[in-house]
Amino acid sequence: MAEIHGRVWWSELMTRDVPGAVEFYETVCGWTVATMDMPEGPYRVCHADGVPVAGIMDMTPLTHLDGVRSHWMTYLAVDDVDHAMTETLAAGGVVQRVPFDIPEVGRVAIVTDPGGGVVGLITPVLPAS
Repeated sequence: MAEIHGRVWWSELMTRDVPGAVEFYETVCGWTVATMDMPEGPYRVCHADGVPVAGIMDMTPLTHLDGVRSHWMTYLAVDDVDHAMTETLAAGGVVQRVPFDIPEVGRVAIVTDPGGGVVGLITPVLPAS
């Protein structure tokens, strides 16, 4: 998986106004948006020319994000997200959310870098080649 290690893997808008966001990005970017069911609730996948390019997530039910404004979250691919937790701590970062699995997507964790920048790390499930 070294060929994807360190690359931007996914971007996700966290918002409390999903309908407004969908309308905005469909209009401005020409995206089509499909809804898929997830354990946390509906998730919107944005497509450009039929290719998934981003997601939109309703952050309203996520009470740990009360007071946090809408924002884009970036996920970086890593070979081993569990090992990346050790590397995060050694490099002066903080683990905000320990690794968890999203079926058919990958294993994900949320960390902050030493300057406070929040980023997601993912070991993605790759299609069989």
